[in-house]
Amino acid sequence: MTLLQIMPEDAPDRILLRTRDDERIVAELAEHGVTLRRWPVLSADPAALDDQALLDLYRDRIEEVCAREGMTLVDIARLHPEPTEEWRERAAKARLTFLEEHRHGEDEVRFFAHGRGLFTLHLGERVFAVVCEAGDLLSVPAGVRHWFDMGECPDFAAIRFFQEEDGWVGDFTGAPIAGRFPRLDELTGSER
Repeated sequence: MTLLQIMPEDAPDRILLRTRDDERIVAELAEHGVTLRRWPVLSADPAALDDQALLDLYRDRIEEVCAREGMTLVDIARLHPEPTEEWRERAAKARLTFLEEHRHGEDEVRFFAHGRGLFTLHLGERVFAVVCEAGDLLSVPAGVRHWFDMGECPDFAAIRFFQEEDGWVGDFTGAPIAGRFPRLDELTGSER
């Protein structure tokens, strides 16, 4: 189930709201132009499906999002744990890529088919930590400052939507704010 935690930008230890109530989460995010929808999870084991099979599984819904939001490219971002040092290094490098505050020139739209990830949105004077889980489709408007954490042991598969081929490229702000706020594992604790 999705989790939302809201904190002041200057007081990461002060929780203004922490909820798993889907309606409340959708309403809080909508006030800032962020959209959260739920899709049914269509596979009990998405890790067993290759990228094309996962895209085929959600084809109708993918086409709907592309038509509605003007997306032209779709791919899969995924990491599933492997007991090798090479995997741990690859996962750590991937995690670091988007842990700093950045924004994109187009909407960032992601559907979690498996696992979870943390989108932390810097909206005005508040920070919204949104733990997305399997079944969540999140759409963050272009220009919204944010960062993403996949956790210390990433295990997720997300369908990504783009308007342009380089739509995923981040414009990093250089602000140190992300390092002051909780990461995925801190927010979810022993819920795994």
